[in-house]
Amino acid sequence: MPVPRRRARRTVLLIAGAAVLGALAGTVTGYAVQYHREPTALPPLAQQEMDAPKPAAMNDATSRRSIDAARWHKADEDLAKKLVDVPGGAQDGFSGAVSADAFAASWYLQPSEAVGDLIRDRVKSVATASWAENDRNFVEVHLLQYRDRSGAEGFQSGMVAYMPDKEYAGNAGKDFPGVPADFGHLWIDSKAHEEPGYHPVRQARALIRRGDIVMVVQYTNNRGEVDEKALVEIAKRQMERL
Repeated sequence: MPVPRRRARRTVLLIAGAAVLGALAGTVTGYAVQYHREPTALPPLAQQEMDAPKPAAMNDATSRRSIDAARWHKADEDLAKKLVDVPGGAQDGFSGAVSADAFAASWYLQPSEAVGDLIRDRVKSVATASWAENDRNFVEVHLLQYRDRSGAEGFQSGMVAYMPDKEYAGNAGKDFPGVPADFGHLWIDSKAHEEPGYHPVRQARALIRRGDIVMVVQYTNNRGEVDEKALVEIAKRQMERL
């Protein structure tokens, strides 16, 4: 049979009870007095409004960046400064930082999955330059900088894996001249992509990795012919900027 706990002295209980009742009475009185007073306004919280640029409506003076400047970081500017210059007199020229989701939307067939892959691989910033040399040749230069080399290597290995498919170049390509085989590659479509009512489109692509940065140069011709020398020249100029 368990032994019951020893009872505390009665005097201690009486004193403790009186103390509790006294504190409770004081609290009730305080609430009663405060109830009849006007409420005191609380001081404003610090930094209620962040000092950040507000999104701008699109017009002739805005750019992709100025539509929502809050999405950009200084690191994006640093990468964009490394882009090859858009040639003077080129048509539809653009050069600057782009968001990961904008790049995914323009580059991948399944953008929603692609942007997840880019984030998972820790892409840091993306920059793009594009222009039209004339009504036949179109150039795109993309720089992707990752937070470590593994992300850049993943992007490179993925492209090397899918480019031989017939939906893309349809061949294994070749090493980029002057670049070690593990760091540069070049593809030219085996045949032009043709659809009724459209000019035959043929593409060439150069892929070069340098540290945590991957550069992709895509050269498109809408008459079915690609100038490989022109692609190599643009890619080499971009390499010099890196």
